[in-house]
Amino acid sequence: MESDLARRPYDLLDAGVSMRLNAGVPATQVAEWAGHSVEVLLKIYAKCVDGQDHVWGGMLDRALEDGEST
Repeated sequence: MESDLARRPYDLLDAGVSMRLNAGVPATQVAEWAGHSVEVLLKIYAKCVDGQDHVWGGMLDRALEDGEST
């Protein structure tokens, strides 16, 4: 059985970069792993982090709650 997986190798890169950005890995780290500058990474993959307000809001809420308990 032939696989389409290796037909377009950049699809694998795109999937990996998108997954990491959506998981909250900092763009600086993702850019280093992908071999891009942060500027190029965000230009290409901005669509991956757009619409993630609920994720960032939750992270900020947790950080503020942790700060209040100390």
